[in-house]
Amino acid sequence: MPGGCSWGPAAGDGRLRLARLALVLLGWVSSSSLPSSASSSTSSASFPASAASAQPPLPGGCPQPCECSEAARTVKCVNRNLTEVPADLPHYVRNLFLTGNQLAVLPAGAFARRPPLAELAALNLSGSRLEEVRAGAFEHLPGLRQLDLSHNPLAELSPFAFSGGNASVAAPSPLVELILNHIVPPADPAEWQNRSFEGMVAAALRAGQALRGLRRLELASNHLLYLPRDLLAQLPGLRHLDLRNNSLVSLTYMSFLNLTHLESLHLEDNALKVLHNGTLAELQSLPHVRVFLDNNPWVCDCHMADMVTWLKETEVVQGKARLTCAFPEKMRSRVLLELHSSDLDCDPLLPPSLQTSYVFLGIVLALIGAIFLLVLYLNRKGIKKWMHNIRDACRDHMEGYHYRYEINADPRLTNLSSNSDV
Repeated sequence: MPGGCSWGPAAGDGRLRLARLALVLLGWVSSSSLPSSASSSTSSASFPASAASAQPPLPGGCPQPCECSEAARTVKCVNRNLTEVPADLPHYVRNLFLTGNQLAVLPAGAFARRPPLAELAALNLSGSRLEEVRAGAFEHLPGLRQLDLSHNPLAELSPFAFSGGNASVAAPSPLVELILNHIVPPADPAEWQNRSFEGMVAAALRAGQALRGLRRLELASNHLLYLPRDLLAQLPGLRHLDLRNNSLVSLTYMSFLNLTHLESLHLEDNALKVLHNGTLAELQSLPHVRVFLDNNPWVCDCHMADMVTWLKETEVVQGKARLTCAFPEKMRSRVLLELHSSDLDCDPLLPPSLQTSYVFLGIVLALIGAIFLLVLYLNRKGIKKWMHNIRDACRDHMEGYHYRYEINADPRLTNLSSNSDV
């Protein structure tokens, strides 16, 4: 037993030393493996980054000359002298500004992308020197709601610009607002020759009922002289129509009957002289309309009586107390609502249309007289000879009458003539 007791402590010490040795070895192995694993993880992390930098930019990137905000879903390519629409527009864009560029022509499919720009709702192309918008230019923008083409020298606006190449089979345009303010004429007058801005816009608005969902139409500051009869025929949902700062003289041939949803009609700063009964009745029949008529040269004569009566009774015209007379001189600055029937008289002179007709007739007669005098002057010798012949003939004829009178007056010559006869 003593021998067994002596072996017990020595064996325990040996096991303790072995355990400590194992712990030291384990720590050394773990410390040597950590740097290698860290380096391997770092290299594995750097490889995807370098690979990603070598790949082409994703569709959600921003074109080089533009400024993008993904949070606001807005892309601005303003005053960059772009000659075409950027091809790498991000798919998230909702508001696109392409103002102040050199686009010149907007071809068909100008915004066709893969994937399509389905989120694009507001497109501003104002002041980009656009001269031509071709058919189907906005065909691949299914979410487009607002389009601004203002301040461009548009010489050619295709009738199918908003409806695609074939309006009969294309889906209606999603446009809700169309802004065509201040369309300046081209620098070359030859490009504007034989073209009418009024007719060009009317053709685009009525082509295939593509814009029947339009709610706002702005045509301000375009020097419009008249409105085509069917300009608004295919826009039954129109709510806001802006025609201010043009040169409209009359609305006689314009119909508003189908615009039952019209809420505002801006006619300020035109050349309107009077609104006739047909136009007054149409405006009064629209249930929600508000009409703005400020700064027009109203002619306060007998033709204004019906309009003055209508203004006093209607609530359609906004700010009607500001409307004043511009002509004739004695009525200048008189408020229309304060006029009475006795104030509205027509001068006994001819109306301006007849005065113009008679002036033209006088000019024609003066030309005819001048031509007649020229013919007489060129034939003056022949006319003088003819006048002399007539004078001689008249003189011979008068001398014969005088000879007969002398014979009849002297009785001796009478007896002599009778005896000679016997």
